Amino acid sequence: MDAHPDTIPVRDEERFDEARLAAYLRGRLPGTENPLRVRQFGGGKANLTYLLDYGTHQYVLRRPPLGPVAPKAHDMGREHRVLSRLWQAYPLAPRSFLYCDDPTVVGAPFHVLERRQGIVVRRELPAAYARIPDAPQRMAWALVDALAGLHAVDPGAVGLADLGRPQGFIRRQIEGWWKRWQAAKLEELAAMEAVYRWLQENEPPESPGTLVHNDYKLDNIMLHPQDPGRAVAVLDWDMCTRGDPLSDVGALLAYWVQVDDPPPLQALAMMPVDPRFPSREALVARYAERSGRDVAAIRFYRALGLYRVAVIIAQIYIRYVRGQTRDRRFASLGALIPLTAQAALEVAQGRTGL
Repeated sequence: MDAHPDTIPVRDEERFDEARLAAYLRGRLPGTENPLRVRQFGGGKANLTYLLDYGTHQYVLRRPPLGPVAPKAHDMGREHRVLSRLWQAYPLAPRSFLYCDDPTVVGAPFHVLERRQGIVVRRELPAAYARIPDAPQRMAWALVDALAGLHAVDPGAVGLADLGRPQGFIRRQIEGWWKRWQAAKLEELAAMEAVYRWLQENEPPESPGTLVHNDYKLDNIMLHPQDPGRAVAVLDWDMCTRGDPLSDVGALLAYWVQVDDPPPLQALAMMPVDPRFPSREALVARYAERSGRDVAAIRFYRALGLYRVAVIIAQIYIRYVRGQTRDRRFASLGALIPLTAQAALEVAQGRTGL
């Protein structure tokens, strides 16, 4: 049995010179004088994540995806800065130890962080939780509570008071994702144009900024192997900044799929579709209770979240179309782009529930 069942052999097109990396890291971190074995975490769809196994010590390496990436996206320097500090006040943030901006080592800037052990839930309910009847509800509450906990962190207490620019955050989200859409789209979509205009016209009053994860969803949290209600890590921090905390709630809602959703929306599922998971309304109520925040404008934030997801899917899909990645998981993503745009429009126009 493989000692690391949560990893896969490194995909051929995503390999790098392991000897060069080993030489670079030797002496910089404990255990790096030992032989290095590299495996890959195969679940993500954007940044590439690898297990560095030195026998006595294990680390995780994160780097951007192959090919051109959007400006300020997949920012390993930002992720390192956040994770080298945030762990002090937010234990769910894995600690980052080292950042390298020399692209000759593995082909791109990267950082090395601590390895956390646990379960990441994707499209299927893990076997470890199969005999726990309320596992879906417990993991949902852990997810929401971890988010409320992040939003309660004082950025200044961990040296992140100057991270990002919270003033005008939502307007920049609207416009920034529109620019990314223009760069990634393969065809014009009237629904995307309509959502963009609606978001511009319905932006809520600005709220005080907090730290925001900026890509918060079920598969970016790691849970305890025996307890689905206990989070052990929050993952993927390369877009972390200071901004409107409800944007994180909107992102979570955009990825949250219910059994009574129409088939096109269920096609977007990046989580198990199971009636035991709480509804989106229940998630919002839990967040409001834990955070004490006003969530009256939450429909706007879910529409914004779906709008962002449509662009993210387009960015991933165009990398596949251009041959920048040969990962066959991405071949079917093209059909999801118009479905996501339409879902965003229906939420914006109030033609569907939250």
